Amino acid sequence: MGNAQLLSIHVHPVKAFRAQSPREAVVEPWGLAGDRRWALIDDGGKVVTQRQQPRMALAAAELLPGGGLRLSAPGLEPLTVRVPEPVGTVSLAIFRDKVEGVLADEAAHAWCSSHLGADVRLVHMDDPATRRPVDPEYALPGETVTFADGYPLLVTAGASLDALNALIAQGEHAAEGPLPMDRFRPNVVVAGTDPWAEDGWSRLTIGEVDFRVAKACGRCVVTTTDQATAGRGREPLHTLGRHRRVGGKLVFGQNLVPLSRGTIRVGDPVTVVA
Repeated sequence: MGNAQLLSIHVHPVKAFRAQSPREAVVEPWGLAGDRRWALIDDGGKVVTQRQQPRMALAAAELLPGGGLRLSAPGLEPLTVRVPEPVGTVSLAIFRDKVEGVLADEAAHAWCSSHLGADVRLVHMDDPATRRPVDPEYALPGETVTFADGYPLLVTAGASLDALNALIAQGEHAAEGPLPMDRFRPNVVVAGTDPWAEDGWSRLTIGEVDFRVAKACGRCVVTTTDQATAGRGREPLHTLGRHRRVGGKLVFGQNLVPLSRGTIRVGDPVTVVA
């Protein structure tokens, strides 16, 4: 693992929208700066993801200075969205968590609803330091997270994707492969490891920033969604189910929690501490 390095960085300004892939990113206690600070909710206050709306993959959100967004999607005029004034919050549900957020303006709701063909509202997390704790079963005191599924960052390994694609190629849905890494919507991708080496990690350093591994990432139907077309197939869940079933979950990648602040850059060395 002596030559492992950071291959790519991915920030998702709006949860379930297309990722941006900067060359560097600031690591905050709750994740990469700007990652999943915005989310869509339905008329019942539940967070909407590609699980329900695969077309979210076709929408992009460019992060603007100050935390605002520039939204774009096929067939729609781009829209600039300002960070809303924290004059009041709405309660929303993300899995089992009840979280407070601040509504964007009506133009943002209309734009997102038009893209999805469903009534949704865009919500901003104004204070990630206090709004949502990490799952206490896997958290240390005081750890928080944005609108990510459950943890501040997700790390995947290029060698593990290569190994998974080799397994897919041998299976009954071989025509669906090879799959690109964006199916797994990671924040950081590591090169130069052995396949599945991340299963044994508990602490690692990327450049100047320290992380602990909280748990393996259980995968869902989003991984079967082509991020370029929003079409769905059977892979990788079919193959993960045969080869990567751990404790009832189909796993790929590891959830990370930062132990320090700093900036990570593509090409940074990745060191397994424990």
